Amino acid sequence: EVQLVESGGGLVQWGGSLRLTCAASGFMFSEIAMSWVRLAPGEGFEWISAINSGGGRTSYADSVKGRFTISRDNAKNRLYLQMTNLKPEDTAVYYCAAYSGSICYDSVPSDFASWGRGTQVTVSS
Repeated sequence: EVQLVESGGGLVQWGGSLRLTCAASGFMFSEIAMSWVRLAPGEGFEWISAINSGGGRTSYADSVKGRFTISRDNAKNRLYLQMTNLKPEDTAVYYCAAYSGSICYDSVPSDFASWGRGTQVTVSS
């Protein structure tokens, strides 16, 4: 059974930092491109970052570029998102997702085979 479990969310002040972790199991994590996406209150799906299976290629949405860093540890089956200089508009539920194929800039929900349950990130002003 494929499982993606996010953790590390919470309440942080404007300008603060958080590190999200996604624990993966039930599939060959090292062979699958991964992504972080988010859903904000009243907003739609937003793709924010992706990383290829080996970790050597990454991509970011303009809204987070320069502030967020995606990484992975294939030996531990872990995906990470380091978030810095957080803003109130970053408030959302953050999900890790496994691609069906290759990473794609500005991905849409149909690009993904599996999702986690999400972790809430709230940035106070």
